[in-house]
Amino acid sequence: MSTDSELKPARTYPFGDPDRLNLNPIYEQLRRTEPLTRVRLPYGEEAWLATRYDDVRTVLGDARFSRAASVGRDEPRTHPHQGDSGMLAMDPPEHSRLRKLIAKAFTARRVETLRPRTQEIANQLLDDMERHGSPADLVEHFATPLPVTVICELLGVPFADRDRFQLWSEAIISTTSLTPQQIMEYLGNLHAYIAGLIAQRRERETDDLLGAMVKARDEDNDRLTETELVQLSAGLLAAGHETTVTQLPNFVYVLLTNPDRFAELRADPSLVPAAVDELMRYVPLGTAAAFARYATEDVMLGDVLVRAGEPVLGALASANRDDKVFDHPDELDFHRESNPHIGFGHGPHHCVGAQLARMELQVALQTLVTRFPNLQLAVAEEELPWKKGMLVRGLKELPVRW
Repeated sequence: MSTDSELKPARTYPFGDPDRLNLNPIYEQLRRTEPLTRVRLPYGEEAWLATRYDDVRTVLGDARFSRAASVGRDEPRTHPHQGDSGMLAMDPPEHSRLRKLIAKAFTARRVETLRPRTQEIANQLLDDMERHGSPADLVEHFATPLPVTVICELLGVPFADRDRFQLWSEAIISTTSLTPQQIMEYLGNLHAYIAGLIAQRRERETDDLLGAMVKARDEDNDRLTETELVQLSAGLLAAGHETTVTQLPNFVYVLLTNPDRFAELRADPSLVPAAVDELMRYVPLGTAAAFARYATEDVMLGDVLVRAGEPVLGALASANRDDKVFDHPDELDFHRESNPHIGFGHGPHHCVGAQLARMELQVALQTLVTRFPNLQLAVAEEELPWKKGMLVRGLKELPVRW
């Protein structure tokens, strides 16, 4: 048993610049030899980094690890700014109070009612892309407008404003792509924009999710403060499109660079739901582990004692490649009998929109492989432009031909 966090010097983390969607091999080494290791991020205090599946699930789901305890601490992070994380800095029951207000909109049953409309949107976008002609940028023509349109219609946000709120939403996922001043400016703009939409609903009721949240706030002030209403709505708008906008091109890139897997879906589109979950496991969306949990008491993780007050980062991408849980974890396999991945997180902060994202990704991939069975990259793989300075890995453009 190790109990001394000072036994070894902290490793510099992240372990290097992200290489497209390749997971750094250091994670595999750590899972085998040092599954809980000390790390030093560019900003904030030192932390433990958990790399094995069981340890990461414990950190994310065990009440002895707290997000709320990060408030007032110099939280380990990859970016210089340390703003208000809203719900992400809460623990139950405060976190549960807010989550319950929106969870009903994202149940599997509710999301299924949105599938036909999502399919209509996907069909229309691909009709437009076909008219545009080959080659076309899949990010611009399909991967961005699909989830943006769905979340706009769900929340009741004008699609015409997408350029503005997409720009401002970058503040939530930026590490170095924006300056601290730009981040504060963009967040201020996003919150002011949402506050304006809230004011409109107080003048005239609507039957969208934003209208329902305003009604809940005004009818029961104890459930939601005005600041929480604005922050929660802004977070839903940003998170409701940003992750899927990024993951959909990532998934298509993986399929086009693994043509046997693309051919498998083309031959049997019924595999798409399993493929979406396998891609969620396989694709390391984050550039590094983030949002440390603080131990509220001494906790044993494996054979290491994490002392009360110490922060722990859970490496989701590493956990999803743990060979103790997943057979041949570095292979893309659409026929896994069990796939308990944590690509959407785990515990109280498990992505509330996971069912919506799954449905959108399923519709998108199934429609693509059906409509464009000969889809290919339109440029050499090494020419593809990748985003930089973000919490997430993703393509700026994905030129395709068919």
